Amino acid sequence: MWLWWISMVGDFWFGVTWLLNQVAKLNPIKRVPDLALLKQQFDDLPDGNSNLPRLDVFINTVDPINEPMIYTMNSILSILAVDYPVDRTATYLSDDGGSIIHYEGLLETANFAAMWVPFCRKHSIEPRAPESYFAVKSRPYTGNAPDEFADDHRRMSREYDEFKVRLDALFTKIPERSDACNAEAKDGAKATWMADGTQWPGTWFDPAENHKKGQHAGILKVMLNHPGDEPQFGAPASAANTLDFSAVDVRLPMLVYISREKNPGYDHQKKAGAMNVQLRVSALLTNAPFIINFDGDHYVNNSLAFRAAMCFMLDRRDGDNTAFVQFPQRFDDVDPTDRYCNHNRVFFDATLLGLNGIQGPSYVGTGCMFRRIAVYGIDPPRWRSDDFKIVDNTNKFGKSMSFINSIPSAANQEWSMTSPPADEESIKEELDSVMKCAYEEGTEFGKEIGWVYNIATEDVVTGFRVHRTGWRSMYCRIEPDAFRGTAPINLTERLYQILRWSGGSLEMFFSHCPLLAGRRLNFMQRIAYTNMTAYPISSVFLVFYLLFPVIWIFRGEFYIQKPFPTYVLYLVIVIVMTELIGMVEIKWAGLTLLDWIRNEQFYIIGATAVYPLATLHIVLKLVLRGKGVSFKLTAKQATSTVNEKYAEMYIVQWAPLLIPTIVVIAVNVGAIGAAIGKAIVGGWSILQMADASLGLVFNAWILLLIYPFALGIMGRWSKRPYLLFIFFVIAFVIVAGVVVAIHVARTGSVRFHFRHSGGASFPTSWGF
Repeated sequence: MWLWWISMVGDFWFGVTWLLNQVAKLNPIKRVPDLALLKQQFDDLPDGNSNLPRLDVFINTVDPINEPMIYTMNSILSILAVDYPVDRTATYLSDDGGSIIHYEGLLETANFAAMWVPFCRKHSIEPRAPESYFAVKSRPYTGNAPDEFADDHRRMSREYDEFKVRLDALFTKIPERSDACNAEAKDGAKATWMADGTQWPGTWFDPAENHKKGQHAGILKVMLNHPGDEPQFGAPASAANTLDFSAVDVRLPMLVYISREKNPGYDHQKKAGAMNVQLRVSALLTNAPFIINFDGDHYVNNSLAFRAAMCFMLDRRDGDNTAFVQFPQRFDDVDPTDRYCNHNRVFFDATLLGLNGIQGPSYVGTGCMFRRIAVYGIDPPRWRSDDFKIVDNTNKFGKSMSFINSIPSAANQEWSMTSPPADEESIKEELDSVMKCAYEEGTEFGKEIGWVYNIATEDVVTGFRVHRTGWRSMYCRIEPDAFRGTAPINLTERLYQILRWSGGSLEMFFSHCPLLAGRRLNFMQRIAYTNMTAYPISSVFLVFYLLFPVIWIFRGEFYIQKPFPTYVLYLVIVIVMTELIGMVEIKWAGLTLLDWIRNEQFYIIGATAVYPLATLHIVLKLVLRGKGVSFKLTAKQATSTVNEKYAEMYIVQWAPLLIPTIVVIAVNVGAIGAAIGKAIVGGWSILQMADASLGLVFNAWILLLIYPFALGIMGRWSKRPYLLFIFFVIAFVIVAGVVVAIHVARTGSVRFHFRHSGGASFPTSWGF
């Protein structure tokens, strides 16, 4: 009966979660930005200037090794070259490791941008990240100087190759410089030295007090100042400069390097803490009413993406109540079959699109444009009273009066402040203050202001908090893709990524329960959030289902009663309807059948390898009041070699995370082999064998769903997928042979049944 009860409760839970998943997709709405109308209303002005709002861009990185610096610098180059008024954007790079490599790499990038950005504007190239652009073999030309393009392209390609060489050289150049300076130093210090002969205030290659990971002063360097409002045209072609920029505006947007203060006595709250520091620093320098954030490995793939998001923010119908615009995540260098479901198209293109018809999509961490005052926790216009004040309590924002005074200005979309010089003493003191570890003590940062702390999925919880306040969001998908990034194509790294997401989702369900949110959160929206956060619990029942076939191996009885015809009819109808709904979802979401299959496969893989551990994490954290499971950050994919593009996919990184799914594979392979062996020796009739084969469909279906995982643990052998089927067949034969051998050892003979009655008996001397 305990098996029956598990089955009943499991079926009920699966039914409820399936309904929750479908309810959130009942009203999918596709909204398309009207870029022509935006240009007409904000750009086509008599003085030639633009009235588009100011925009601050946040980029986050930590380690130049695990997060290759070439990705980060390509992201910055694509942002500097984006099609948006150059005097109305500012880019802030947050280096949470305080590494001089990132700082000097940014200097090299700023110098290279002086040539790259005008080249992009002159020839209207796409994408504007050089690594991706030069990887494209051919692309239609849309610029205004076709006669000059070929020569300019060759020159820029050479310049970019030299730029990459300079970036790589930093890893040896800086230590050599530091060694030379240390040799001349009288005090014998082993510091890391900057090119101007001063010590780097951040982390040193040889860790020292106040110069090591987690302990260093705050750093702020303005790499490129505010460019001014008037266009500046470049120089014509000459012997020194073969590129003709005489008709091109060569101004570059503002660029700022930030590394916040670190102190071992404080919890720095990882990425969320770094972004809250960017929030305060940018408020003092540029204070743009809108913010867009990127991970260090994402770049702008469509130069009109910022304008597309602004179409929703400035929409006169409901733009004022829109807190953020979320773009789907897209990835480069994923294998053509997307073995590990890296693209996750069902979530981005179906689930988020479905939420677009309610209160809007959730925030998923990168490629998202925010309204600054929404991040500050301020109510949307629809929920403001007549006596509403933007800042009702200054204490929750900290002690910097300059920062507090900037908040009302951030609510003005027409705010066009020219940033003050960051080296002015008064501004310098304020900037240093808001970057300090102690600034947030006694404030609401990390709770009701900024990005939320103390949870692995700070992005989803931050978006939920904004929705709970009454704001809505928009989903924006454009062609070509707005942004692209890199994804972990190694199986183990992919599973660790899913572990972080699923564990954080469960934490959110129990610590910020969507069902108990206030009245400002749409009822259907809270149902959707519940489904997005409680899904790992399903693994508790799925693991039982996937391990039930062990009964075939150890016992001879049938524990599953032959189903009644009425039940079979009901089951067939349910399955057919579910599949039809899936087909409809594929159609309106613009997905492929492969996207849908990969989603189903990796859900089962996650339910065996990851979700049980995430559930254990929440048990340890909430019930036993422990710290729970520590989550490993996902390492970015290294640049692939020319000879083997997806080499990392064939690397097997063994970890305990792989064991549960391997057990499930072994149980189901063993069950099929045991059934074959028992059919040989068990005296079954043909009808019994037919009934048993129907039961084995479940085992075969499970193996099909876990097929990508099985390929992953094969390593380089997975280049020939047919080998997996050969291994399975061999395993079936071995297990069946063991069953037959055990039976022979017990009875002394083996009997085959090939007809409804009768059979053939063979002596043990025949070797069966």
